[in-house]
Amino acid sequence: MTEDSVIQIFKDAMILIFKMAGPLLLISMLVGLVIAIFQAATQVHEQTLTFVPKVTVIALLLILMASFFISSTESFVYEIFDLIGTVSTQTVSG
Repeated sequence: MTEDSVIQIFKDAMILIFKMAGPLLLISMLVGLVIAIFQAATQVHEQTLTFVPKVTVIALLLILMASFFISSTESFVYEIFDLIGTVSTQTVSG
């Protein structure tokens, strides 16, 4: 296994992390922005007012996107296992 292939694995892992965390973070920021505008308009500054909707939205997104997360992680793990098989075969025959 070369240095380039290890770097490629880390690159793929980081892309997978961004694909999985990105939508959650963006939606959480949008919900926070809407709540901040609401708090500024009504002058109600309660910390639980920002926490509860964000947690609820994130939980719903996790439920809705679970199949995408599982399939993405599954394909990445299969790719890693294929690489492990390739490296171990090269090590045994080489």
